[in-house]
Amino acid sequence: MPKSDYDRELEALQVALVRFQQYAMAAGEKDLVIFEGRDAAGKDGAIKRIVEPLSIRATRVIALPKPTDREQSQWYFQRYVPHLPAAGELVILNRSWYNRAGVERVMGFSTPAEQEVFLQDAPIFERMLTDGGVQIVKLWLDISRQEQARRLEARRSNPLKALKVSPLDAVAQEKWEAYSAARDEMLARTGSEHAPWIVVKTDDKKTARLNILRLLLKALAPPEIAGGVAEPDPEVVFRFTPEALTRLNR
Repeated sequence: MPKSDYDRELEALQVALVRFQQYAMAAGEKDLVIFEGRDAAGKDGAIKRIVEPLSIRATRVIALPKPTDREQSQWYFQRYVPHLPAAGELVILNRSWYNRAGVERVMGFSTPAEQEVFLQDAPIFERMLTDGGVQIVKLWLDISRQEQARRLEARRSNPLKALKVSPLDAVAQEKWEAYSAARDEMLARTGSEHAPWIVVKTDDKKTARLNILRLLLKALAPPEIAGGVAEPDPEVVFRFTPEALTRLNR
């Protein structure tokens, strides 16, 4: 996509996001957006474009660190509860409780029994949230193995990206198949009518960002705002179903 076309659409979508937030604050909406995906799939860049024009008082991005010993002894969802949105707030989780179904499973940071309890409990927990008036959008950012390798190498060689480098980056490629299996089970077992999974293809960063903004506006904004936004490209953004497994990167 030419830069001028990208910049033009990004600005229009960000203006629509501002209009949406003005509405949401006045209406007392409670909005929760969950970003999950493979390492280097573009979560940080997409989140940056969402929050750039928004109110810092009504918008929070949460990226929790490794749990403390005390937090490890708590009910699993407990450390996330204080960060949930109140009326008029938009909360974005940059990774979430789904760590238990992804990195914790692949790296052995939790037991198979704990992982099974999580897969059973997550849809119930999210149903409690939606029954309490929280609107949830769950995004899985999918990336090809080749593009992930390229981006991880770019991180390692760019001093401006040093803070993005994680010890887990080293095993992202090595454990690609294990992460694929964990992803497939997580998406299949924790999607629901009240909180479905939406898959976003992110090999092209700019196209993915624009489509994520379109999706959020279509999902959360009232018709008078969402109606002026183009539909997300179904080749880039689609709702997860069992049949969609064939469309995910292997």
